[in-house]
Amino acid sequence: MSREVATVDASKWSGEGELTQRVLDRLQQMAEIVAIRVEDAPASRSEAGYNFISNEIFVAFSLVARREPVPRWGWLGLRRTRYEPSMTLEGLTARLAEAAGIGEPDYADEGMLQYLRTERIIPPYQTRGYKLIELLRIYEVKA
Repeated sequence: MSREVATVDASKWSGEGELTQRVLDRLQQMAEIVAIRVEDAPASRSEAGYNFISNEIFVAFSLVARREPVPRWGWLGLRRTRYEPSMTLEGLTARLAEAAGIGEPDYADEGMLQYLRTERIIPPYQTRGYKLIELLRIYEVKA
């Protein structure tokens, strides 16, 4: 059985950020995710001595139908269908924590996951190095 691959909108993303690319590749493998949007955050900038990359990923989870009884005039003869997301951000946190090269987020709450990675870059030929700082935030899009 084959599943549809999540649609990815990267039109507002410059493509910078190694961690962002790693997370994006992992998200595309998850069956519970149906849509992904990646954007550069307005905080990205480059100064002498450091390069700050800030990206945001918005994910939409697939919906699962659940039938539940509806009490009506004291009896439970009626049923209605409720649609719930197949995954939560808490579940996404656990799945990303298992992935090699990603790990636990540095900050997580009910609305967002945040990763912060720093790396010292030393170019060849004894030129001055700089610090690369990457901030990645992941949000859930409610359908």
